Amino acid sequence: MSTSIPLYIHIPFCRKKCSYCDFYSIEYEEELARKYIEVLIKQIRNFKEKGYNFSTLYIGGGTPSVLAEKLLERLLKSLELSKMQEASFEANPESLSREKLKLLLELGINRLSVGVQSFDDKVLRFLARLHTSEEALKAISLAKEVGFENINVDLIYGVPNKDFNLWKKELELVVTLPIKHISLYSLTYEKSTPLFLRLRNREFTPISEEEEAQIYKYAVEYLEREKFFRYEVSNFSKRGYECRHNLIYWENAPYLGIGPSAVSYIEGVRKKYILDIYQYIEAIERGQENEIFIEKEELPPLKRAKETAVLNLRMRGGINFKEFKKFTGFDFLEIEEANFNRLLRERLLTFKRKDSKIYGVRLTKKGFLFYDYVSREFL
Repeated sequence: MSTSIPLYIHIPFCRKKCSYCDFYSIEYEEELARKYIEVLIKQIRNFKEKGYNFSTLYIGGGTPSVLAEKLLERLLKSLELSKMQEASFEANPESLSREKLKLLLELGINRLSVGVQSFDDKVLRFLARLHTSEEALKAISLAKEVGFENINVDLIYGVPNKDFNLWKKELELVVTLPIKHISLYSLTYEKSTPLFLRLRNREFTPISEEEEAQIYKYAVEYLEREKFFRYEVSNFSKRGYECRHNLIYWENAPYLGIGPSAVSYIEGVRKKYILDIYQYIEAIERGQENEIFIEKEELPPLKRAKETAVLNLRMRGGINFKEFKKFTGFDFLEIEEANFNRLLRERLLTFKRKDSKIYGVRLTKKGFLFYDYVSREFL
């Protein structure tokens, strides 16, 4: 009996590490990449032999688009993309060409996510990005010309010393592009990054939480006026273009992940692979996959239910009490009564009603601004 499940593939190669990024990645080497693609194909084959087929695909990184075309072709042909509901591929503007875009489309990639981060060249330099705003615009235009209909753009907000009016102009530009989805992320300072070191050395002053909230609030209001609807804390799309793969994460449903640092979540057990591509390749080649998990956690039912609540609340629709109980076995109001009542009084949560009957709960506009606080309270 086959099991349909989402698949995430981590491609840990970059031309250069961005100053804010703490995802696992190394500099691209084609021979190493060739060996890596072969072990990924071996894992994919093993999953299929165990009865898995893949409902959606997300290839992230790192920078998947740095891969040579022959390696991309070899990997994608092993996946039977035509059978999937959605196949997403992350790309950076400087590593996209017309030929590579055509290949991706022909092989079945139907959703392209372009890591623009900013259309302001000063910001791109601050973030140590390799592309310019002009190259980003060209890459998006090329993707549309080649035939991609479902294009996402990633943007980062909250960069120090960026004028608010420039942020407004950036939003005005992005909604004119031939895209269907926008992901907005606030700039964070992870301890393992060069940007954190610069912050610690007081080379710049981060913006305040109040300023960050103002920027986010403006973006939400503006994008929704332009028909990009917020369906999750950080994600906006035209109707019908929500990322199906990521919705699985927020539903807390099972998924598979392969590649160093990738995470899988199967039957209530979360596993994370080692952050070392060399050890990863060696272990898979030897058939010793179980020896390279650095984290393995079997979630007790109550903890799983609480995580489900937190993830569901990220979405516009929030929590449906009946579906929550069916999925977790718990009554949401019973396990979260104290926290829920307080967050309700603070106007961070509100009831969902139909025909005067309460059937669920969701974040308020204020709640979306303070989602991190809400999630901490529940967990």
